[in-house]
Amino acid sequence: MLVESVYRSEDVPIADRFDGWSTLVGQTHAPVDVVSDYRDDFRVLQRTLSLGAVSVWPASFQPVLFRRTPQLIRESDPEGLHLTLPLKGTLHVSRERDDASYAPYSLNVVKTSDPFEIRSIEGSDGLHTGVGLEVPAALLPIPGPQLDRLTGLRLSAEEGFGALLAQLLTQLASGAHAYQPTDGPRLGKVVVDLLSALFAHALDADTLLSPETHQQTLVLRIRAFVQGNLHDPELTPASIASAHHISTSYLHRLFRHEDETVAAWIRQQRLDHVRRDLADPALRTTPIHAIAARWGFPRAADFTRAFRTAYGMPPSDYRPTLASE
Repeated sequence: MLVESVYRSEDVPIADRFDGWSTLVGQTHAPVDVVSDYRDDFRVLQRTLSLGAVSVWPASFQPVLFRRTPQLIRESDPEGLHLTLPLKGTLHVSRERDDASYAPYSLNVVKTSDPFEIRSIEGSDGLHTGVGLEVPAALLPIPGPQLDRLTGLRLSAEEGFGALLAQLLTQLASGAHAYQPTDGPRLGKVVVDLLSALFAHALDADTLLSPETHQQTLVLRIRAFVQGNLHDPELTPASIASAHHISTSYLHRLFRHEDETVAAWIRQQRLDHVRRDLADPALRTTPIHAIAARWGFPRAADFTRAFRTAYGMPPSDYRPTLASE
């Protein structure tokens, strides 16, 4: 599991909940003044995931106002970039030169070196829920003046690089157990590469990115494309390469450091989805061949052979094994 710390209001005496969390926010992000009408009995759950120099913090909390003032900046400035992905509720952000509201699945960017006010507005459950991301500005290949432009842009998390980044952040938030602590710095590098690509695209400045970052970003795009097209039996290395306007040989070079070939990885992704569906009680009456076809195995014999090779038993035996547990 990734290195993780948890702050849960139920674990803290009522009188200390708000101040304790305010201190934690200052340590996770940068010192800020935090104000709330709910401080007397504050509800919050924050998890902080360490990805080397990068940190990701999924959180749900009652409405608050975060204020980063010039005085706080003079006292302490980690020179970082903070990105927020609202999931439930909205954010209203005031900066020196603009005000903007951010609905769920839009991306807000602020610099710890700039004054700002961020007001969180709750969702239907009375809590604001989102994912925060902290990245040292020095890790990004974007010059300072260009970063200044980003804090005024509205970045979508529903398409393009923004969607890829949002998917990665939400997967990390929900699936930290799937990784080892040593995976943290590697995942941090993936986050920085994808964030750099998002910023460069937003600024229309792809030339700012290194060749390595371009390659990492292309790999992420390809992975997302594959996940969205596993149902297509015609999904092959050749079709993937064509969809991304690269040669098949270059596609294989992009994945040369992976544990599996592209074709083997596609097959394993399909098998993993089939196995999860076979284990789903709601799909117990769905024929096995229909589930297999749904995930890109149109020929039952080919599917059965691949499943047996991967899991040591035919799919027809896998379901009864689950039912007996």
